[in-house]
Amino acid sequence: GVAVLMELAHFLNQINGPYGIDLILFDGEELVYDEQGTYFLGSRHFAREYRRNRQANRYVAGILVDMVGDRDLQIYQEENSLAFAPQLVSSIWSIAAQLNIPEFIPQSKYAIRDDHLPLNTIANIPVCDLIDFDYPDEKTNSHHTHNDVVENCSPQSLWQVGTLMVHHIYDR
Repeated sequence: GVAVLMELAHFLNQINGPYGIDLILFDGEELVYDEQGTYFLGSRHFAREYRRNRQANRYVAGILVDMVGDRDLQIYQEENSLAFAPQLVSSIWSIAAQLNIPEFIPQSKYAIRDDHLPLNTIANIPVCDLIDFDYPDEKTNSHHTHNDVVENCSPQSLWQVGTLMVHHIYDR
């Protein structure tokens, strides 16, 4: 996800549209010291501050890009995103279909607890989670493992997600 955002940053100065675009990186997503754990520290803080300090500039929507670089890319419509940001989900998968990116599968499969939840529930910003949560085997499973290395990433997958993001931004 970070690699996609870093490349996307190269295009942002070329966009002259009605909306500004912020790239936000959260820390402390999963700070777990016990079974209960503390989740989403950075995004919860951001959402609370945003809600507390409402300004003239308001977020229209957000896209969370998480775990999108594996070699067997399969991005389903995440169930919480469908509940909180259905129009955004529809727009993203429509663009994926137009671009012929079949790795964006237009059906739901998982409800993921991720940084989009505080943004949706606390800040009332409709946010869609783009996340690939399927891994074909243990060797390529990079979710919370030592396999989360560059060698297990796919430039093609990153290109597909990045291309979709650029088109989504330009289409807005």
